Amino acid sequence: MTGPARRQQSCVWCGREVADVGVGRRRRYCKQSCRQRAYEQRSAVKGTTIAADSTILTAAEAEAAMDRMFEVRCAAEDVATAVTEGAEPAEIAELCASLVRLARDAERLR
Repeated sequence: MTGPARRQQSCVWCGREVADVGVGRRRRYCKQSCRQRAYEQRSAVKGTTIAADSTILTAAEAEAAMDRMFEVRCAAEDVATAVTEGAEPAEIAELCASLVRLARDAERLR
């Protein structure tokens, strides 16, 4: 019997899925470039009052994240409306798949 199944991990920097290496410590970043960007940000805030684990976004990045969250809310409302109106299971399944896709997109901060 193998050990407990490992939960899918998201990249600490960009939110994309991180490949599971199987044994040993879990990876925190999906690519070396994400690891590098995280290091650069930690270095930039060192010696300031900004917490080292803070995520600093440009105005455009913050706006894009808010837009993605709005899309998730709209998709969730679409699912709720379809259920209330007695939509066919196939339509609800399609709306749920879209909601999951949008939620995954919304997880990434950059």
